[in-house]
Amino acid sequence: MEIIGTGFEGLLIIKPKVYADNRGYFFESFNQKIYSGSGLPFTPVQDNESKSSRGVIRGLHYQLKPFDQAKLIRVIEGIIFDVALDLRKSSPTFGKWYGIQLDSESKSQLFIPRGFAHGFSVISDKAIILYKCDNFYNPESERGISVNDPFLSIDWKTEPAERIISGKDQKNPLFREAEYNF
Repeated sequence: MEIIGTGFEGLLIIKPKVYADNRGYFFESFNQKIYSGSGLPFTPVQDNESKSSRGVIRGLHYQLKPFDQAKLIRVIEGIIFDVALDLRKSSPTFGKWYGIQLDSESKSQLFIPRGFAHGFSVISDKAIILYKCDNFYNPESERGISVNDPFLSIDWKTEPAERIISGKDQKNPLFREAEYNF
């Protein structure tokens, strides 16, 4: 497993070693020993899975402390453009976002530490995404930031006419108006 920095403290790309042959493939998608040995403080307690069609944008989601979550994002099927937005006020990358294409072929994953908002857009016909989280879902602490915030200017890699955003996500506030406590 290769762990690659992104320029954002704690935000990491994980490239697992994939063993492929004429039968298919095998890889370890998570190994607690490797994470602990690499200094990554991540002990998942919940797995979430979502399926979405082309043009769907989900996000930008997070939970307030003490229910904030670190996440390990992996694509089981399809291709997404995954985005992590730094909400940590003391961070040099506060208010900046990082985006990466994740897909089921490369098996690369994105580790998002606590203090980030997360979102993605689907750029294949459909995508199935698995999120490992280190804290349980808490609806009272759930928050979001608008995926269309002009200050953030995120290129979601989809045409505006094909974008599908839930009614709930369309009501998310702009970054400057959002509540966060990191």
